[in-house]
Amino acid sequence: MQIRNIAIIAHVDHGKTTLVDKILHSTNVFRANQETGELIMDNNDLEKERGITILSKNVSVVYKDVKINVIDTPGHADFGGEVERVLKMADGVILLVDAFEGPMPQTRFVLQKALQLNLKPIVVINKVDKPNCRPDEVHDAVFELFFNLDATEEQLDFPTFYGSGKNGWFNDSLTQREDILPLLDGILKHVPEPKISEGTLQMQITSLDYSTFLGRIAVGKVVRGTLAENQPISLVQTDGTIKKSRVRELYVFESLGKKRVTEVQPGDICAVVGLEDFGIGDTIADFENPEALPVISVDEPTMNMLFSINNSPFFGKDGKFVTSRHLRDRLLKETEKNLALRVVDTDSADSFLVYGRGILHLGVLVETMRREGYELTVGQPQVILKNIDGKKCEPYETLVVDVPQEFASKVIDLVTRRKGEMLIMETKGEMQHLEFEIPSRGLIGLRTQMLTNTAGEAVMAHRFNDYKPWKGPIPGRSNGVLIAKEGGTTTGYSLDKLQDRGSFFVDPGEEVYRGMIIGENNKPGDLVVNPNEGKKLTNMRASGSDAATNIAPKILMTLEECMEYIQQDECIEVTPNHTRMRKTILDEEERKKFQKMMKAEEVN
Repeated sequence: MQIRNIAIIAHVDHGKTTLVDKILHSTNVFRANQETGELIMDNNDLEKERGITILSKNVSVVYKDVKINVIDTPGHADFGGEVERVLKMADGVILLVDAFEGPMPQTRFVLQKALQLNLKPIVVINKVDKPNCRPDEVHDAVFELFFNLDATEEQLDFPTFYGSGKNGWFNDSLTQREDILPLLDGILKHVPEPKISEGTLQMQITSLDYSTFLGRIAVGKVVRGTLAENQPISLVQTDGTIKKSRVRELYVFESLGKKRVTEVQPGDICAVVGLEDFGIGDTIADFENPEALPVISVDEPTMNMLFSINNSPFFGKDGKFVTSRHLRDRLLKETEKNLALRVVDTDSADSFLVYGRGILHLGVLVETMRREGYELTVGQPQVILKNIDGKKCEPYETLVVDVPQEFASKVIDLVTRRKGEMLIMETKGEMQHLEFEIPSRGLIGLRTQMLTNTAGEAVMAHRFNDYKPWKGPIPGRSNGVLIAKEGGTTTGYSLDKLQDRGSFFVDPGEEVYRGMIIGENNKPGDLVVNPNEGKKLTNMRASGSDAATNIAPKILMTLEECMEYIQQDECIEVTPNHTRMRKTILDEEERKKFQKMMKAEEVN
């Protein structure tokens, strides 16, 4: 049977997962009466809630007697490690571009990786049913992008398809039709068959699967030779050590599931059961004369955060896993399949430095652990600095903002205050398209401010660019916080009296502890307040005095917003049911002593 392996790459929200849905429907993977719902591939709870793809997934369909393995990839730069290794399994890529937005920064990042691997591109311009879309201009922009990324003559001669994933049609011209068959024909015609070289068995493990019955499963593409059940093999690890092992069971992908087979032909993507202690990037090779494939290289992380055990007074009330051993084991388990993540021990046995690609990358990890029943404390995200030629250097990113014209000046002001420099400003329809170069530090906390100042209209995206010399201090948040003076239960009476001091993150009747952040101060500087004071009861009744407790509802913040909000001396307590912000040092006197000490050190 002929095989085609294709990966779908695009910027976030340009419609990759919807396209995979349509391919599954049009090749009759489902019975006519089967209820499937939308976004079949995003089956993880977090993916459904956020509407983004986090983990790449494989499906396979059969069209005109050719097996097509389709790989859905994430669109966020923070999950770049996921994309880089998955492209190793593909022979061609579908580059999906929004007919209004055109190629975005993330499109560029993923396309660059695909072109470096000499994959054959097919360009699909999606959402041509949108008002004020501009498919022809977008086509020219994509061509220019290919040219800037040093594509070969052959890659520049890419076929283009237009259509709307939501309405279920794709065609090689702008004429609307009923189905997506022209695109499927295009895949058969333009994507080459897998290249099969002569020689002994070679297969690189590019992703991991886990089953409670079978344990860890290795997934990858057989590059040459055939792989059979019960076959003895050598596992060549990334550091060069060779382990002898045996294949217990073999599966190939069929529709949405896997099918057990006795043998896998070269060029097909398969799952291998029965190997011990393998990692991503290892090669399954011939038993007698093993040859390794080149190791997968992944871009460096640019941000780190301190993860430690929960040491607040409310420790152990919510979670099942609360000790440092639990935390350490879970983080190390995550590094096995999350290539762009690194965990480093610190001087303290209770804390670990976790390095990742960005706030979303680390935020998804914390959110996943919280749902599994872990309690932990995370500190403020810090960028990773390097010393290059004796100069202190920090990571810079390219920031792209699309915003209605009346807000453009506010956006430029916000970004330049955070040491960003404007590179490009152009008008797209009613929107202003702005591009900046900004230190990664300047991006922490920028999104919330940007959305507040543009009435939620700004669309921003950024990707890592390069390390450049340090730009000097960047101002943090301008207001201080309100801190609880004592532990206890908050009262409406007390919060009502404090309303003129700032806005609150807690409602009446919530448990708080000393040193917990309960609101934002209206002025710079922190303020310690008592939210738990009860009303003194007298025998006199005053008309209307009790009706005066009209308290504004508390401000709700997501985990990522908390990460962007906190400053250096603060941290976030994350438990399965609560996310609370607090000072790292809970006692007020201790905090003052520490601040004096820090100031004295700065003077010296």
